[in-house]
Amino acid sequence: MNKKNLYVTLICFSLLSFNTFAQNRTYEGPNKMNTWSITGYGGITKFFGDLTQYSGWKRGDNEKLTGAWGLSVNKQLSPIFGVQIVGYNGRLQGSKNGHISSLSNDTYNATFNSPSFVQVTLDGTANLNRLLFGYKKMRRWKVDAHLGAGIIYYHTDVDYTNVTKGLTASFSTNTDGSSKTAGKWERNGSTYTREWVMPTGLSVHYELTPRFDLGIDYTHNFVNTEKLDATVGGLSDYTTQQGIWTFAKGESNNDAYGLATIALTYKLGKNAVMAKKGKYDAGSGRYHLRWANPQALIPVPYNPTMDDADSIAKANMPKAVDPRLYTDSDGDGVADLFDKEANTPIGSVVSGGGVAMDLDKIIRDAIKNNLPKDECEALFSNIEFDTDKAIIRNPSKETLAKVVELLNMRTNCRIVLVGHTDARASDSYNVSLSRRRVDAAKRFLVRGGLTDPSRIIVEYYGEYRPISENTTVEGLQSNRRVEIKILPNNTIRSTYPAGFRR
Repeated sequence: MNKKNLYVTLICFSLLSFNTFAQNRTYEGPNKMNTWSITGYGGITKFFGDLTQYSGWKRGDNEKLTGAWGLSVNKQLSPIFGVQIVGYNGRLQGSKNGHISSLSNDTYNATFNSPSFVQVTLDGTANLNRLLFGYKKMRRWKVDAHLGAGIIYYHTDVDYTNVTKGLTASFSTNTDGSSKTAGKWERNGSTYTREWVMPTGLSVHYELTPRFDLGIDYTHNFVNTEKLDATVGGLSDYTTQQGIWTFAKGESNNDAYGLATIALTYKLGKNAVMAKKGKYDAGSGRYHLRWANPQALIPVPYNPTMDDADSIAKANMPKAVDPRLYTDSDGDGVADLFDKEANTPIGSVVSGGGVAMDLDKIIRDAIKNNLPKDECEALFSNIEFDTDKAIIRNPSKETLAKVVELLNMRTNCRIVLVGHTDARASDSYNVSLSRRRVDAAKRFLVRGGLTDPSRIIVEYYGEYRPISENTTVEGLQSNRRVEIKILPNNTIRSTYPAGFRR
């Protein structure tokens, strides 16, 4: 008995050891899911064979209620299909009055007892209610059909009464003389016969909690022998022992037994959760593939309507650019947004803030002091041109001459010439024309006596930077210009964000 208890304990620990392994085994779908579980079984058994008095589950006169217990390790492969390793240990018994031996014509009242059979099978399962009803009906119920194959170890004790001769005796197959079609096993000093067995059945489970399921299971086990009850129809005679120890096959069918159990399942895995009214939240934890539909965990793609797209576009639209950044109403070269004096006279030399300045006074002061100032005054002015011309007008020549005189005194300053055109030709032509205009202004400065021509920077934009509309004569004239900017040498670039520069 002590060895038997040790054997049972080892089976329990080996099955429970799968828990650690199962913690890191997940369903490789769009979201991680738990897939392993352990089920414990306990219930009653009923033998079906030669020594059965009644059909069905009614017991014979000398037959007692028998039962079995078991454990299974389950792996869910998909929401519908799974596999499981199932082990049972139990007892079988059957009895029959009026059994007639065809060898001796004697009548027997016989009872057999298989006190401790052991069975291990590998079964496949199919979730029928998912196949038949889908995932929305019977959400908390699981109806599995299962089919498998394995081995059963058993030995049989028979008590009989020879009614014809008035003899009572017993015998056991627990000997080396027992017929074994597939082998034997020595257990606790007993010789167990090994046979193939094929279980098939149906189970119904209900999901109680994220960890536990409760169900019922019925399994009908077909054994590959007629000698589970040590009886082969009429070919067996208990008194003479004929037809018991041989491989003779009678007209009776192979033996079988039924097993009806209550099943309690523990679902393994991390962060176990269960669906609530068919609703899933992948962020709350891991659902078990035994119950959940992986497709339900995939978020529905968001397809915005036209109104949604419009509201999103409006919410992310950058703020409107102040139009004053691109306009220069008085044509002094300073955008209206930064122009502190919006109505300077045409041809005025202005500061970086758009305030008109007296260029003559600045030059006189520089000559009077005889030294360049520490900082360079930011001066801006425009030189206008005739249509399709790059010839500097006489009034503009006077301005350029004063600029040469100023720059020769202030060696810490440089000059930036920015060429523009109106919009009455192609883009490429206008870019070329604006370049000719800044080149003309540069040549005039060099010929006018600028001591360091390297301080001249030229940029040209064609028609891309107008300061007036190209729809009027005045606007076209304002756009045909070269802007003069006197800036400190430490100013690397002009204020324009793009263009041609050399």
